[in-house]
Amino acid sequence: MPGLDFDKVIRWAGPERWRTLARRTDADLPFVGDKAETGNALLLDTTVYIDRMQGSAPDVIQGLVDVRTVNHSTIAVVELMHTVGRLDPAHRETTNVVTQVRKVIQGMPGHRLFEPDTEILARAAVLAGILARTQGYASDDRLRALHDCVLFLQALKLGFTVLTRNIKDYDFLLQMVPNGRALLYRKTPEAGREP
Repeated sequence: MPGLDFDKVIRWAGPERWRTLARRTDADLPFVGDKAETGNALLLDTTVYIDRMQGSAPDVIQGLVDVRTVNHSTIAVVELMHTVGRLDPAHRETTNVVTQVRKVIQGMPGHRLFEPDTEILARAAVLAGILARTQGYASDDRLRALHDCVLFLQALKLGFTVLTRNIKDYDFLLQMVPNGRALLYRKTPEAGREP
């Protein structure tokens, strides 16, 4: 197996091109409509699993999951497992949350669960570094951005569309890699609004 072509990854990302990135208006972004429509296969961001478990995903998200081919990433598995590790074992809700996460992960069909390859990871690392630099991300945000970048580029390589409520970061990613695809949504109004 050949090694990573470092120079190719850097040429592709072009870190020198990115000094600033600004959040665009919602009208300029690919939000899910009011009605679930067939279309491109989806790769689910961890926000989708969490919102569905908490009952804060809009009804149209369930509709999309019902009418489109749904795929999963090991990135989502990693983020969900991290949540399990962070939970306080003594908290009364921990057992319930762990049970829900177990059910979600065990429900991912093996033929629909994809791992990112070395080139995706390398490209994503450069994009995440650009985001950290241009947005002044703190440590926690840097790791989250790396995961988002991996998921976004994984979907691009596989021909999928990322379904996510992470509007801000995916707006930036769509600006940086315009041939990538994402569908954005917000939680139901009673669950609060995302920036």
